[in-house]
Amino acid sequence: MRNGRGSPVSRLRKLGRIFILLGLLLAVAAYGVFRWLVVDLPSPDRLYEWAAAPSTRIYDRYGRLLYEIVDPHGGAHAPIPLADVPLACLHATVATEDASFYRNPGVDLRAILRAVWINLQGGEILSGGSTITQQLARNLLLSPDERTEISLTRKLRETILAWRLARTYSKDEILTLYLNETYYGNLAYGLDAAARTYFAKGAIDLDLAECALLAGLPQAPAIYNPLESPDLAQNRQQVVLGLMVKHGYLTPDEADLAAQEKLRFASAPFPIEAPHFVMHVWSRLEREFGRKAIYTQGLQVHTTLDLDAQYTARRIMRYRLAQLAATGAGQPDSNVRNAAVVVMHPHTGEVLAMVGSPDYFDPQIDGAVNGAMTRRQPGSSI
Repeated sequence: MRNGRGSPVSRLRKLGRIFILLGLLLAVAAYGVFRWLVVDLPSPDRLYEWAAAPSTRIYDRYGRLLYEIVDPHGGAHAPIPLADVPLACLHATVATEDASFYRNPGVDLRAILRAVWINLQGGEILSGGSTITQQLARNLLLSPDERTEISLTRKLRETILAWRLARTYSKDEILTLYLNETYYGNLAYGLDAAARTYFAKGAIDLDLAECALLAGLPQAPAIYNPLESPDLAQNRQQVVLGLMVKHGYLTPDEADLAAQEKLRFASAPFPIEAPHFVMHVWSRLEREFGRKAIYTQGLQVHTTLDLDAQYTARRIMRYRLAQLAATGAGQPDSNVRNAAVVVMHPHTGEVLAMVGSPDYFDPQIDGAVNGAMTRRQPGSSI
């Protein structure tokens, strides 16, 4: 007589078929979700196409930077090779942003699983915790709207892109792009632009303390802005130094020494030398190449100006104006406050110095007006 419920073997077979069917259904569903996630994802091969355009820079005759023209919509950007990045900056960035960078496959699997679990529980999707590769994928390959979205869908798409990037580019290529594209605040994109914005020097000249401070900015550039909140910035710097100790890049004594260094910040985010001359060159560039080229082509403009001669001409001008004001020479009321100087090479006609006023930034004398180039009324007679 047969048991109506069937033998244990038949029940196991039936259960096995059910599990196989469920597995196939889950696999099909997972494939469908995957295809939905990747249907419009950009190719990782186009990563460099989405990198920010380098800024146009104007130099003196010896290669000294006079000014970096900043795109008001895109910021300052000056890509540099990894060889020009101090080792301290590399270590500070990796320790702060992605300690397992050289070991992970481009993604943090634990963070992804945590986000999925929270979503399944109906909780909030947490931001943060992305690897360097994920941050690069988000900032360069996702749309501006999507990259600021906090959702499981965005997190999964970012993860897929990062996984693909890690299989397309080397770790050095990814780190180079990250350091050149990350936003550090005050319209500075990339480490070199940040170094010039905050310390008035190139990235290659940064020391450990400066590297640690800059490495802490990308998390919240507005909050840790060292030009406006130096105390908060230096508190963040100490956190970075602590992470460098934790991950074996520094000894505690080295971190303490760097934390005690008195940092000297730039007086302005975008310093300018020989401003009247720079504005004259900028005007010429716009006439010859157009404004779009200035903001998108990364022009490197080498001029005839000699910055040393510029400083000398300005110093002599100010000294002579002070003499005239003190003696009253030239005008009965001693109101001698403005002047202009142009120094040219006697054989080639090259402009070596152009000082359009004693102080470009003094509105009381219309300092921004270039007295060397502005037309004047010749006067009148009775």
